[in-house]
Amino acid sequence: MVCAEKLQRLVMAGVLLVAMYLMSIGSIYGTVLLSFVIGMIVLWAITDFCPSIWLFAKLFGTCKSSR
Repeated sequence: MVCAEKLQRLVMAGVLLVAMYLMSIGSIYGTVLLSFVIGMIVLWAITDFCPSIWLFAKLFGTCKSSR
């Protein structure tokens, strides 16, 4: 079952992959996309609020910890 935290990690990996591809072909959009991801991670670190996890939690629910 897909949950918010796992889905967020998969989406972030996909976005970073696209940014890496765009940067490798010399597109400025890769740098812009990478800067956006870095900004969102800094926002998450400072405020402990991640917009994508918030949205995915509303749509898919949070992960149940088995610990």
